[in-house]
Amino acid sequence: MAAAPAGEEDGGRPGPREQVVAAIGLLDRPLTSYYLVLGCTVMLLALGLTMVLSASSVSQLQATGSAYTLFQKQALWMAIGLPGMWVASRLPVKTFRALAYPLLLLSVVVLAMVLVPGLGRSAGGATRWVDLGPVQVQPSELAKLALVLWGADLLARKERLGQLTEWRPLLVPLMPGAGILILLVMMGSDLGTTLVLLTIFLALLWVVGAPGRLFVGMTGLVCLLVSILIIVEPYRMQRLTGFLDSSGNQLTTNYQGTQGLYAVASGGLFGTGLGEGRAKWDYLPEAETDFIFAIVAEEFGLVGTLVVLSLFGLLAYAGLRIARRVSDPFTRLAAAGATAWLVVQAIVNIGAVIRVLPITGIPLPLVSYGGSALIPSLFVLGMLLAFAKREPGARQALSARGPGPVVRALSWLGLARR
Repeated sequence: MAAAPAGEEDGGRPGPREQVVAAIGLLDRPLTSYYLVLGCTVMLLALGLTMVLSASSVSQLQATGSAYTLFQKQALWMAIGLPGMWVASRLPVKTFRALAYPLLLLSVVVLAMVLVPGLGRSAGGATRWVDLGPVQVQPSELAKLALVLWGADLLARKERLGQLTEWRPLLVPLMPGAGILILLVMMGSDLGTTLVLLTIFLALLWVVGAPGRLFVGMTGLVCLLVSILIIVEPYRMQRLTGFLDSSGNQLTTNYQGTQGLYAVASGGLFGTGLGEGRAKWDYLPEAETDFIFAIVAEEFGLVGTLVVLSLFGLLAYAGLRIARRVSDPFTRLAAAGATAWLVVQAIVNIGAVIRVLPITGIPLPLVSYGGSALIPSLFVLGMLLAFAKREPGARQALSARGPGPVVRALSWLGLARR
């Protein structure tokens, strides 16, 4: 009897090596980025909705008599954001470019409204919200999207005209425009959002190919600006000194960070079980927003945290893969800027929970409670899906796949286009 080929098991089945090679080969398929963005988004949304219910149930039961108050609001925001994501995934690139300047202008207006007495609302040392009657919106989330689209459109135009060989046309008007947004956010004492906006600015410079000296200089300027922002606000200095001296006052400055670490540590390998965590029983402030990752760690353990980290890692890979494979300069820049926004925000949030970074008060994308952050994030993920369709071979693969579930559902109702 002839021996089985090397690397194959009895019965002709591929061996472990061939299975690994086949799995790696999946990453080279045209629609890999599309399915990674879509899959990671759906899984993070499902986890987020579940954890918002778990983290807020106790406090909302005490405050409103119903454990489902924030869960229902988050589900409503999701019901608004998902159609927006679907629409964005079907928009042409020229539509995103057309939105750039109107969104920038709108962001400046609403950020200025935050500073108007009676309209702006403060919490946690920062003025971030505009009171619009039944809802409060956070304009800085719109500013992130505006900077991504406007900065990408501006640099793509300059690249087409060959104006990026010197530092002056590279930075003007990108730097003043970004500076206006950052200044307005800084005036509201929102350091976390300021860091994300600065990250988007640096990501755009990096992808467009800014000279090394210029990029290093801009990075140094950003570090200096952040240092000044920390020094001028006493509560930020307290957070920084509390971060540097973890043995400090555990009942005031370090209380939130310490309780977050307790929650992470008590989860162990597999966690206490969904809904069984103790930190949300008035021990951990902001459990459903800034510190929701601590609740994930407590109730799902190390395994749950690794799943979350893996999902954001795959999302980062997919976004950078899109930026690398598309040929259009705007698409490349916008994909890189959007990826930097979501991934760096996740890193800053998770880093604060596990005490490797100071607490800045920004949410975990797609997981933390809040519609103002969720809806722009879903829109920008829909934009990444639209860009993923422009990768080489992606349109052909989509055509070969046939109509999607939405089109099939419309056809069943007799509403699909003929």
